[in-house]
Amino acid sequence: MAKELIDHFRNYIELDTEEAEQIMGFFQSKNCRKREELVATGTKSKFHFFVVKGCLRMFFTDQKGNEQTIQFAIENWWLTDYFAFENQMTMGFTIQALEQTNVFQITYKDQEKLLKQFPKLERYFRLIYQRAYSASQLRTKYFYDFSREEFYHHFNDNFPEFTRRIPQHILASFLNMTPEYLSEIKSKKRS
Repeated sequence: MAKELIDHFRNYIELDTEEAEQIMGFFQSKNCRKREELVATGTKSKFHFFVVKGCLRMFFTDQKGNEQTIQFAIENWWLTDYFAFENQMTMGFTIQALEQTNVFQITYKDQEKLLKQFPKLERYFRLIYQRAYSASQLRTKYFYDFSREEFYHHFNDNFPEFTRRIPQHILASFLNMTPEYLSEIKSKKRS
């Protein structure tokens, strides 16, 4: 499993074998059951997760008791409540495995040590955070620019692996629509 994480690092920075072995010492491997909560809302943010295999989602429960999914992570993606992780506060979100999932996790303290010992990883994480932030900006733009139907089709065209893997009611919460409306959109022929 370590190969996936090291290969991902190597997509952005150069690492020799000795560095790779030392870096892996900062991470713990974790296997998660389908529907298992890795971190619950209101608990202290302890880990930054790298998905080796599987799918995670991050969500909150609104005042009406509805779950609102704000982010997914599949293979080679990172996920945490970044504000809570950085400030070592309690989570405002829950992170849950949507399918059997394997992750590498690192604590905030270990991540800080890792970055100090291997400054080149600062570049790696900067590039990863830039991509995540730009994706978040685009999603916000699409909420304003697209109708809900256009948003679904755009998402499906660009991320078909999500629409195939994620249960419809959870996908609907991410797209800010009801499962019934999503079903109606999916049943229409696209012009």
